[in-house]
Amino acid sequence: MHRRTALSVSAAAFLAAAPLLTACGSDAHPGAAAVVGGQRIEVSSLQAQVKDVRAAQKASPQGAQLLRESGDLSRQKLHGMIFDRVVAKVAKDNGVTASRGEIQRTRGDFARQSGGEEQMKAVLLQQQGVAPDEIDDVARRAVLMNKIAAKLGVTDSPEGQKKLTDAFSRASKELRIDVNPRYGAWDDDKIQLAAYTAPWVRQISKAPEAVA
Repeated sequence: MHRRTALSVSAAAFLAAAPLLTACGSDAHPGAAAVVGGQRIEVSSLQAQVKDVRAAQKASPQGAQLLRESGDLSRQKLHGMIFDRVVAKVAKDNGVTASRGEIQRTRGDFARQSGGEEQMKAVLLQQQGVAPDEIDDVARRAVLMNKIAAKLGVTDSPEGQKKLTDAFSRASKELRIDVNPRYGAWDDDKIQLAAYTAPWVRQISKAPEAVA
């Protein structure tokens, strides 16, 4: 047996963190929703993710309620797309990876905790705006964040949370994240879009889980 160091793999917990206020998406980066580490996140890619979620919401028995309560989905999805790139950098800096098997096992954990595959899809769609074809990405993020926490020796304490937050904030600054002003601005210290409150920091203080 071993223990996950910082993050719960609860399906409901994962979404899917001084911004540069340049003219991203206009004169500097036309057509980009954001530029992260020199790599563009196209507005068309963001819109495709939003479209996938909207289609899943409309197909849900609770479709009208989901559409009504999902808020600014474009900003939520952009946050997730940027945050995944921050996670990838921290993982690379710390020499951790997520294998296909680990991703599938974590996805299986999500499903068991949710009461089955279909219930997992419903929970992630309702609580995190995650379309069914994005669930593997959510599982990959969970695997990487657990491994990063373990590699950094993060404990379930305020000091441990600060250590993890500092690592992500440092990576965020190094990536020089430049967001199209129509979506807000990126906050390197909070590791999130300034106009969007992400749940990831609260996850870090969850009690560790024992796994086989």
